[in-house]
Amino acid sequence: MMRAIFAAVLLAAAGGCASIPRLQSNEFIQVVDAAELPPPVAAHMESGYRIGLYDRLLVDVLGFEELSKREFQVDAAGNISLPIAGAVRAAGRTPDEVAQDIVTKMRVGYIRNPQVSVNLFQSTSQYVTVEGQVAEPGNYPLVDDMTLMRAVAAAKGPSEFAKLDDVVVFRTVDDKRMVALYNLAAIRRGHYGDPQLYAKDVVVVGDSPGRRLFTRIVQASSLITAPIIALVSSNAL
Repeated sequence: MMRAIFAAVLLAAAGGCASIPRLQSNEFIQVVDAAELPPPVAAHMESGYRIGLYDRLLVDVLGFEELSKREFQVDAAGNISLPIAGAVRAAGRTPDEVAQDIVTKMRVGYIRNPQVSVNLFQSTSQYVTVEGQVAEPGNYPLVDDMTLMRAVAAAKGPSEFAKLDDVVVFRTVDDKRMVALYNLAAIRRGHYGDPQLYAKDVVVVGDSPGRRLFTRIVQASSLITAPIIALVSSNAL
């Protein structure tokens, strides 16, 4: 028998939660206290998309034809090179921070009040993966405030017969593999919040190894008012 051990918790949710039996520890899980699936690192997560190496950016400077909605790729050193502004550090920064740096460099070049916008055109470094019963599985850029519902929408939504009560999110947190089981229909009805996603998260809609990990500890009805979060042992998947 597989001797996998999980640390799992039934999240608290407003209204109706008390009627659902609390999960009990057994040879497969150990129930612990937790609030939600934690971010990838324990340290504070900075808000906003952080540009990565080889990402493609769309730069637009009002009134400058050579910088009118022009595409630039971040190089191996983390920079982009623009006319007038020259080399600009991009990797590890938000698009707004890069735009402000371009403004500063253009002013040094005697350009008065340049109006600059920088937008992500294509991400190769920070993305979420959506698999399973969705219209278009694949990798999707991690934009600001990416949530589970938005990631599924980016994949053109669930397929016709998708199991909305069977949605799993995989995440690595401080080198530990974690998994969360959600009910999209319950989220849509407002029974609990739409969870935040982070770079390298993997979302699986429908039957998956992650869902099968939960078959011994939860029934579908348990996901109506709260998701389940688990820490997965290294030999479980």
